[in-house]
Amino acid sequence: MSLSLAIARGLNKTFKLPVHPFNLANDNRMTYAEWQFEKGANTIKFYSEFISPEKMFRGRDILDIGCGAAGKSIYYASLGANVTGLEILEKYRDEAEALAEKLGQKERFRFVCADAAHTDFADGSFDTIIANDAMEHVGDPDGVLRECLRILKPGGRLYLNFPPYYHPFGAHLSDAIGIPWVHAFFSEKTLVSLYKECVAHLPDGNERLEFRISKRPDGTEYFSYINHMTLKRFRHLPALADFKVAYRRNVPLRGFLAPLAVLPGFREFFVKMSVWILEKPE
Repeated sequence: MSLSLAIARGLNKTFKLPVHPFNLANDNRMTYAEWQFEKGANTIKFYSEFISPEKMFRGRDILDIGCGAAGKSIYYASLGANVTGLEILEKYRDEAEALAEKLGQKERFRFVCADAAHTDFADGSFDTIIANDAMEHVGDPDGVLRECLRILKPGGRLYLNFPPYYHPFGAHLSDAIGIPWVHAFFSEKTLVSLYKECVAHLPDGNERLEFRISKRPDGTEYFSYINHMTLKRFRHLPALADFKVAYRRNVPLRGFLAPLAVLPGFREFFVKMSVWILEKPE
């Protein structure tokens, strides 16, 4: 056992895990879809300075990118939208459709399994696209932006927010590792080993490993679930220049940390969420 793994393991025992939907489901407290629905309002609160939920959703044709089990998509449908939940993992379809039926939103919701960078939707299909906590996961971020531009109607909007990679839990391992900024202190090799240990005893442990970890051609394992999206990297995506920026804000981790959230060299670590509203030119 390496020294770094031993240190990481010891540290992890001192931190309480944040609430995570995977663990709630294991404890039979709520499904992933139910948790998403409960948090639906939180996914749009960052846009409240610009637009009301009623204007954002009522009567709109919405695409929700990276919908997961689609609880948030179904929440948007409950606000009067017609919502297509787009997800690359087929396994969430049954859970999503069951919740839509249970909550009386079956007619306003559909689940589509596809890569967000390569869809079969016609040009100009949607009034609005939402990418909540999605851009840090997609394999081709610039391709996703270009696809959004294609399938939005002229004047349509893309509502996009993501936590930057160096957010305290930007490694997206907080279902099992509670150390904030852990990915800034330990190598990916160490974190892969620690994560494997942490989930080995869980009933869905193998599923979590398949979900998060892949192998490179040389056989080394890495977290394929995230793309290390930083504030700087997003700002330099070529396709961003084809949109009109209607609104932009970096939300600090806490109010008193706002000065650090604007300083070069610090902001990547102290921004909670990068929030954008992008418009397709008329």
